[in-house]
Amino acid sequence: MREDTYRTIAAPVEGLYKEKGSKFISKAYPVRSEEEIKEILQALRKEYFDARHHCYAYLLGADRATYRANDDGEPNHSAGDPILGQIRSLGLSNVLVVVIRYFGGVKLGVGGLIHAYKTATTEALEQAQVEERHETTLLTVHFGYEQMNEVMKVVKDLDLPVRQQDFNLACRLTVEVRTSLAPQAEVMFQKAGAALEA
Repeated sequence: MREDTYRTIAAPVEGLYKEKGSKFISKAYPVRSEEEIKEILQALRKEYFDARHHCYAYLLGADRATYRANDDGEPNHSAGDPILGQIRSLGLSNVLVVVIRYFGGVKLGVGGLIHAYKTATTEALEQAQVEERHETTLLTVHFGYEQMNEVMKVVKDLDLPVRQQDFNLACRLTVEVRTSLAPQAEVMFQKAGAALEA
């Protein structure tokens, strides 16, 4: 069974680092998908529209296999990589860190930039409460009203959060289940007479 536990931050946090007139505003977010990351980045670009750079990095998944580092116009590997390095060194996943830079008129050089982006990231992440979570999967099941009691018993027995439900002519239910328990949940739903949505 593959590992489905990861460490992430409990809530969004913020930090600030200043160097030779430049301001580095760092913002860290707990995230679950690249879609969510895109939305946060768009919102920050609108809010800080006058900033010169919006550099960021993220790491996703219990296996920490999905990641990206973006320098947003800063010299190669001087911004995104130091941000990603700090996320990795703390052993975090499902985290996005964006560092917004307001240029102060004095060039910092590549070494100075690496230090600034690393420090700004640390300033935010040190404010965060770290918690352990489990990777989850959404399961959608279809069933008739006659299977309602059996299906709801599975939901109750496995303590599954219901994310969506639709009880019209036929019943449709979407639940969130810990990834490692998904195969067991699928079998239990099928035994209860429900069909799984592919």
